[in-house]
Amino acid sequence: MIEQTVSDVENFTKTINVTEGGSSDVEAGIQFIYHMREHLLDIGLATVYGLLVYAMFLWITKKIKG
Repeated sequence: MIEQTVSDVENFTKTINVTEGGSSDVEAGIQFIYHMREHLLDIGLATVYGLLVYAMFLWITKKIKG
């Protein structure tokens, strides 16, 4: 626990609680990959949809330019 008192203001105390054992970046990355595995079907369908929209955009652009 860290406490800071400001002398310019009367009766002002700021308290900051620091917890130990927070997750590291590696742990967060592993959790992200684990949760991503649960949504592989959603990610796959979104990817296919995005590629189809991009292909339609390219086809329409080609048709307009002649």
